[in-house]
Amino acid sequence: MIHENGGGSSHPNGNGANALFRTGGATGQGTGGGRFALFEPPKVNAVAIEERVSAFAKRSIKKATKVSGLKLAVSMMDLTTLEGKDTAGKVRQLCQKALRPLEEDPSIGPCAAICVYPNHVATAKDALAGSTVKVASVATAFPSGQSPLDIKLEDTRRAVSFGADEIDMVIDRGAMLSGDYAKVFDEIAATKEASGAAHLKVILETGELGSYDMVRKASDLAIAAGADFIKTSTGKVQPAATPAVTLVMLEAIRDHFYATGRKIGMKPAGGIRTAKQCLHYLVMVKETLGDAWLTPDLFRFGASAVLNDVLMQLEKERTGLYQASDDFSKD
Repeated sequence: MIHENGGGSSHPNGNGANALFRTGGATGQGTGGGRFALFEPPKVNAVAIEERVSAFAKRSIKKATKVSGLKLAVSMMDLTTLEGKDTAGKVRQLCQKALRPLEEDPSIGPCAAICVYPNHVATAKDALAGSTVKVASVATAFPSGQSPLDIKLEDTRRAVSFGADEIDMVIDRGAMLSGDYAKVFDEIAATKEASGAAHLKVILETGELGSYDMVRKASDLAIAAGADFIKTSTGKVQPAATPAVTLVMLEAIRDHFYATGRKIGMKPAGGIRTAKQCLHYLVMVKETLGDAWLTPDLFRFGASAVLNDVLMQLEKERTGLYQASDDFSKD
């Protein structure tokens, strides 16, 4: 972890999540001796974080390694349509793109998942039947999170009953920013229970949290409450994903893994526009968490807009010629 004092990360001896993450628990007590209390994470050194992500952006990746990285990025993408004008036809078309991102090259893809509103889960499940592509559904009063808990939980249960493999929930940022951490924790835990067998991705909406320290705190809280993934953004607020907030979240995941042995997934969403950015994110993941996280099971891109740029780069590597953006479907 990049602490404010520049020190390295600690490796706690404990391996019990309940002892490590307890509201108000004193640091250094229980089986997690030396681990910071849940709501007192180490301060984030903003200068060190930003210098490190700047170094990632200077990496040059060429030839076969580039092609391999771009194909991996495609397999990690969640294609999303979350508009009021969504139709069953649009969802089916997006599912086909997830199954075969580049029609003439079956070695590319499929993508990791399709993310839709609950009303379109059944359509997506039907279109993706027999494939490895997951169906994710937003829930909990997406994107604001401003509804009573019983409505959020009913929203979640309904999406699961329609067949969702994954639930993308949003935290109550108002509660987080006002210091009502218990409310945020309890809502995540209740949503995890309501999700049943579906994986829970917890959206922090980092663009509204205001500081790296708050992003770190929200990351630790979400992980402790039962998140399977932590995710930067809804895509409805700017700034969305940035390399710096992603690194802060990756370090929270790493510290939790050192403490408990439990692997949490990560999903930067929104703001990723180019194939080069995708490669830089993958380098960041590899150097922060290791090769074990270079899989769609533990890392995703919420970056529908970037898929065509990745496909253009892959076609350029294959043919030697740049393709026009019009050569690729928009949905």
